[in-house]
Amino acid sequence: MENFTPVSGFIGGLLIGLSVVLLLWLNGRIGGISGIVGNLVLLRRAGELGWRLAFVVGLLLGGGLYALFAGGPVEVSMQASGLALIVAGLLVGFGSRLGSGCTSGHGVCGIARFSGRSIVATVVFFSVAAATVFVLRHVV
Repeated sequence: MENFTPVSGFIGGLLIGLSVVLLLWLNGRIGGISGIVGNLVLLRRAGELGWRLAFVVGLLLGGGLYALFAGGPVEVSMQASGLALIVAGLLVGFGSRLGSGCTSGHGVCGIARFSGRSIVATVVFFSVAAATVFVLRHVV
C-alpha cells in the first residue's frame, strides 16, 4: 500500500460518523449523499433547502480546508478518458437511484442501523466494484 495513513483515516472516519449521527439526531435525516444532493436538485418539500445546501457546501469546504492545511490539493491522476468518466458517473447515479441510495447512505448509515436492505446493498456495491476492477485490469 502506498501512502497508508491510519491516523488521518481514523480521524476522518470519526468525523464522518459524528456528522451522520448529528444529522440523524438533530434533523431526523439519513446522511446519504445521493439522496441529499438529488433532493436538493429536485426539491419538493418546503424547509429542506437550507440544511441540504449547507451539507453540500460543507462537503466542498472540507476538501478545501484539507488542501489549505495540507499545503495544497491532493494530486489526482485519471487513467480513463473523459467519456469513460462521464459514462461511469452516469452509471453510478443510475445505480444509486436503482438501489435507493449510495454507499454513504447504505454503507455508513444503514449498516450502523442494522438495516438488512442496506447490508445487502453494500455487499452488492462492493462486489460489483471488485468485479469491475478485476475485469478492467485483468480481462479487458
